[in-house]
Amino acid sequence: MSKENVLKVENVTMQFGGVIAVDNMNLEVNRGEIISLIGPNGAGKTTAFNVITGVYAPTNGAVYFKGDKIIQNHPQGKMKKLYQGENPEQYAGQHVMAPTPDKITRLGIARTFQNIRLFKSQTVFENILIAKHLRRTSNIFTATFRLNAREEAQMRQETEELLRLMELEDVRDELATSLPYGKQRHLEIARAMATKPELLLLDEPAAGMNPQETLELTQFIGRIRDEFGLTIFMIEHHMDLVMEISDRIYVLDFGKPIAEGVPEEIRNNPRVIEAYLGGADDE
Repeated sequence: MSKENVLKVENVTMQFGGVIAVDNMNLEVNRGEIISLIGPNGAGKTTAFNVITGVYAPTNGAVYFKGDKIIQNHPQGKMKKLYQGENPEQYAGQHVMAPTPDKITRLGIARTFQNIRLFKSQTVFENILIAKHLRRTSNIFTATFRLNAREEAQMRQETEELLRLMELEDVRDELATSLPYGKQRHLEIARAMATKPELLLLDEPAAGMNPQETLELTQFIGRIRDEFGLTIFMIEHHMDLVMEISDRIYVLDFGKPIAEGVPEEIRNNPRVIEAYLGGADDE
C-alpha cells in the first residue's frame, strides 16, 4: 500500500538578488512520518521552511499539501533576468499562489521557530489560548454581544486539556518567559499544536539544550507524533536526536539537496560526510 503524501515540495528555488538560498528542492513527507532536514549552517534549511509556511514566496516552484497545490510562483519582473536556477519556464504563465502564513496555518500546517517566539507578557495558559483563536468562528458582532460564550468556553476547556497532555498544567499561570528553557520549547510546540495542525514543522527544537533536555525532547516529539497522529518535519543540528527519531532524512548543502534516505544511509553517505567535515582539498 502506498503511503499518503502530506507535503510535497516541487522544484522550489528561493533566490535573493544574485544569491540562491534554496536550489531546485524536491522532497516529500508522508503521513505519520518524522522527517528531518539537515545540513551545515547557511545551507538554506530555514529558508525552505519559510517558503513552505508562506513567509517567503518562492522565486520558482510549487508546494503541495495533501495533494492540493497551495504555493506556486515563477521568475517575474527583474528576476526574469537575474534568475540563475533551474526550470525557469516550467511555471511561467500559471497562476501565482502566495498565501500568507495565517492562511497556511489554517490549512493545517503549524511551525515553531529557531529562536523561541512566545508571547512574553502572557501566561502559559494565555499563550495556548491565543493560538486557539485561529480556529474561532465568532466575529466582532458576536464577541461584542457575548454570543460566542459557548465557543470561548470550549476553547478554554481544550486549552486546559492540551496543557495536561503536554505536561504543562503545573505552570499554567506562570509567565511564559519565566519557564526553564526546555519548558519554553515545550510550550512553543504546544502553542503550535493548539492550531490543530496535521503537519508540524519544528525549526531546531533542541537548539540551546543540554544532553538531558535533548533526550527528553526526543521522547517528547515521538510521543506527540503518536498520541496526536501528527506528521512532523524537523530541522535539527543535534545528530543524536536526528538519528534516533527520524524515519527519513534530507540533506542540504549550499541550498542544494545532496542526499535522502534512512538514518543509516545518511550516516554513511560520503557526500554528507564531506559537506559536514570538508573534503581533502579543505585541509
